[in-house]
Amino acid sequence: MKAESRATATANTTKDAIAIDLHLSLGLRRGVPSRARFLKWIEAALRVAKRRSAQLNIRVMDSNEARLLNREFRGRDYATNVLSFPADASFLGDIAICSEVVIGEAKEQGKTAHDHFAHLTIHGVLHLLGHDHERDADAQVMEALERKALARLGIPDPYL
Repeated sequence: MKAESRATATANTTKDAIAIDLHLSLGLRRGVPSRARFLKWIEAALRVAKRRSAQLNIRVMDSNEARLLNREFRGRDYATNVLSFPADASFLGDIAICSEVVIGEAKEQGKTAHDHFAHLTIHGVLHLLGHDHERDADAQVMEALERKALARLGIPDPYL
């Protein structure tokens, strides 16, 4: 079942509020977290990156669609867990998450699917904000931000 929804949320009502405009597209629903959870994870990523607002799309898809996107945009012929497509300052971009891969990896790594979805959503948002992990120094910075965001959510370090 395909479902699409648009959510605009303001996290907190104090002066440190963060505005998030999220368009969430679900290619399938089984095992997929709620829109409220995605908003919470996006907020955590924005806070550690010191951003006050964001507009982005997240598409949760199956492994067939993830494989097609990965092949077309990265030249890699397999389904991957998350892909990020940055845009610009006013519209951050798109994140594509393969739920089948995320759930499978979580089982293999002894994590909850919830925690792994949270990590990969934060990871994707940080990519949209310009972070990457191609060089060791950049990876250390990005992973530190991921750890900080996840810790704020009470989620264990995914790199241990």
